[in-house]
Amino acid sequence: MPDDIILATFTEWTAHLGPKEARIAVYNKIRDIPYAIIPELRDPVMGPAGMLELGKGSCIPKHFLLGILFQKLDIPVKYCTYLYSWADPRIKYPPELRSIVKELPMGTHLACRAHIEGQWVLIDATWDSALKKAGFPVNEAWDGVHPAKNAVRPTQEIIHETVEGRVKYTTEAKKSWTDVETRAHEEFPVVFNAWLEACRRMG
Repeated sequence: MPDDIILATFTEWTAHLGPKEARIAVYNKIRDIPYAIIPELRDPVMGPAGMLELGKGSCIPKHFLLGILFQKLDIPVKYCTYLYSWADPRIKYPPELRSIVKELPMGTHLACRAHIEGQWVLIDATWDSALKKAGFPVNEAWDGVHPAKNAVRPTQEIIHETVEGRVKYTTEAKKSWTDVETRAHEEFPVVFNAWLEACRRMG
């Protein structure tokens, strides 16, 4: 059952740790799950457990899981959508990917804001550490208190009070995609995931 996997993971990651150390441990573990776009893991109920079973996942199951585990640590969480373009000049895309990226719809990156020491701080555990060499802005050392850096360069932030609010937002956003954007969105994950694996193998 998904709840069993999540509870066992939470217990393993936070055993014998104080509040600050526990949230840093949860963050680091989720960040270092290898990033991969897996469409079937976008579901907020099954996605987090499915990611733990597969050992990889994108910003969506990563931050749904982070929200669940932070709430187990009595940390209030809001889910945040950040609109952005995949054509980020910091990322060293190969030519075949850059041509697909130009056709993608506006991205809807998911991260969290967590209420820590009286502040709503950005928590972003998207890119695993191995992707730094490909130009991805990895959060290498979150201190458990201050905001992390955003995994993307957002043009807008939309804060959702609930998981359902996030799901509704992205469902509506897809209705405005063109046929070209839809095809690019379907083609992108396989090529992108293969490139990320190649990046991780680089010396």
